[in-house]
Amino acid sequence: MSAAPLPGSGDPLADLLAVLELEEIDTDLYRGVSQPQPRGRVFGGQVLAQSLLAAGLTVADTRQPHSVHGYFLRAGDASRGITFSVERLRDGRSFSARRVHALQRGEPILTITASFQEDQPGLEHTDSPPSTTPPPESVPSALDLLADVDHPVATFWTQATAFDVRHVEEPIYLAPAAEATSRQMVWMRARGTVPDGPRSELLHRALLSYACDQVMLEPLLRRHGRHWTTPGLSIASLDHAMWFHRPARVDEWLLYVQYAPSASGGRGLGSARVYRTDGTLVASIAQEGMVRVPDVG
Repeated sequence: MSAAPLPGSGDPLADLLAVLELEEIDTDLYRGVSQPQPRGRVFGGQVLAQSLLAAGLTVADTRQPHSVHGYFLRAGDASRGITFSVERLRDGRSFSARRVHALQRGEPILTITASFQEDQPGLEHTDSPPSTTPPPESVPSALDLLADVDHPVATFWTQATAFDVRHVEEPIYLAPAAEATSRQMVWMRARGTVPDGPRSELLHRALLSYACDQVMLEPLLRRHGRHWTTPGLSIASLDHAMWFHRPARVDEWLLYVQYAPSASGGRGLGSARVYRTDGTLVASIAQEGMVRVPDVG
């Protein structure tokens, strides 16, 4: 099945929301298209968000995703459509579980398992973000830092991305940071308002899964003095785990507190905790990725 990516409207958030509107083609079977990408490969965060939405469309709207675990199996072709096949694993009194295969040419490019839960009372506590974190308004945006740079990476971060991304530390878009550290903090917010609807919470959680994939492996590059335009760099998501603790709107500022505890064997692990501006923890994330550079190994 071939399907051309949707043409851009000049509004990156509207373009992303259009891509996330899946077509139901049969029971538990959906179809979607992709955003255009410079290298023609499907962005992992996009197919992850679409897969979570496909799973959610088969679950009662009173149940929200609380966790998703996935493996990126093959590179996707952004010029072709994606079929999402949903398997209903279980529907209990409080929880529902789904497995989704995102398919191209009959082969899975991503497989996820997601769990959904009814809103229920229980024990409550939340971790807190670092107390010295500067507010997002005081941190420079990629939109400003890269506005006058003629480079494909700069073009993506200023024109194509649906999120305003603000690194608390020195960003590593085009050059390594002065300090080699495995930690970083990033403020992120959608570049516009996400419309409310009957499945708004599901959409916001899908958008959060999309957004985080943009930065999950950055601390690995930062730790080893690399950057997004390092010559010969090859980087790709391998697997992804995400836990949604509380509701959050992606069109309000969210703080990603990130850490990369390990790199070995051409792989690296990135983790993140996501907080609202009031300091409430809303999500925890872990992702392993392939990270290869020509001067190592």
